[in-house]
Amino acid sequence: MRINKLYLSLLVLALLAPLVLYPVFLMKVLCYGLFACAFNLVLGYGGLLSLGHAAFLGTGAYTTGYLATRVGLTPELAILAGTAAAAALGALFGKLSVKRGGIYFGMITLALAQLVFFFYLQAPFTGGEDGMQGIPRGELFGLLSLEDNLTLYYFVLAVFLLGFWVIHRTVHSPFGQVMKAIRENEARAMSLGYNTDDFKWLLFTLSAAVAGLAGSTKALVFQLASLNDAHWQMSGEVVLMTLLGGVGTILGPLAGAGVIVTIQNQLSGGELGNYIHMIMGAIFVICVLAFRSGIVGEIQKLAGRGFSRQGR
Repeated sequence: MRINKLYLSLLVLALLAPLVLYPVFLMKVLCYGLFACAFNLVLGYGGLLSLGHAAFLGTGAYTTGYLATRVGLTPELAILAGTAAAAALGALFGKLSVKRGGIYFGMITLALAQLVFFFYLQAPFTGGEDGMQGIPRGELFGLLSLEDNLTLYYFVLAVFLLGFWVIHRTVHSPFGQVMKAIRENEARAMSLGYNTDDFKWLLFTLSAAVAGLAGSTKALVFQLASLNDAHWQMSGEVVLMTLLGGVGTILGPLAGAGVIVTIQNQLSGGELGNYIHMIMGAIFVICVLAFRSGIVGEIQKLAGRGFSRQGR
């Protein structure tokens, strides 16, 4: 009951937020928040540290950008195609990597993601280092123009809510419970008859699809698909967002993305802009040393202690 009230309160805040804050900033938070939630699926609930998730963000962005610009697809069809392309790439990556664990899994995903990065760097349709610019926002279902930032914000919010619902439903489904069991003790899950590799592959593919959805939406928001979307540094940033917000929590990645995007926006235009990566590194170190559960994780711990004291 408390959780439902929390979600309802957050939804009301999200609906009213563009009346106070700049819609483009809010859309950036939602896109990166969805990306972080997708990454949290494999790390928080699958126990798999992927170091190449930016490949799916970039694939969604470039696919959507190409189809919207060159083919003239409407935004909803272009986003669906970008999501499907990221899911297909995730299925391929997953088949090649999920049989390995620990650091080996991370290194394989990083290497594969670098192959994707250099493909986008050399491919003629991506624009190379200049990126794919001028991606049209178009008209939703051929009726509603998305050129207005406020209109686009509510569309992006709807996309985020859809992706978040898929993640929430997955985590709380029997499939999600099996993944938690695999994360805690894979050998025991195998002894119970579960094909753990297939479960991890499905989870990885789903995570890639949602990451592609985030990248596709981001391409429409900024009308740009760039190499930064597929760079290894983006894979590192999503790890930081997830750890800062709280690994294995539903709302943690969104909170972490909000903090990181806010810091980047505040510092990028000032004197500290040249040291932003050092500041991010310091935040990462502090997070790991001081509060390993992340922002949301620590709040849940404090709330749990409060309820236990009231129960006494």
